[in-house]
Amino acid sequence: MARVLLFGRLADVAGWRERQVEAPSISALRALLSGEDDALAQALGGPGVQVAVDQAILRGDAALSARSEVAFLPPMSGG
Repeated sequence: MARVLLFGRLADVAGWRERQVEAPSISALRALLSGEDDALAQALGGPGVQVAVDQAILRGDAALSARSEVAFLPPMSGG
């Protein structure tokens, strides 16, 4: 099972920060998490949310393995 991490506001919305989830891909993982919680679905689909797999930011879909670490990152601000 992949290790899923939520940071910042995403963790607040979901009510959890870390979880083990079985999913074959990023798109399947998003669908699974979104199907469980409407508020989390909306937060994950928001602008600026990024996904990192094994500490590398991804654009698009990717396959996951049982050893994958997936982090959902809220929009960042800074200056």
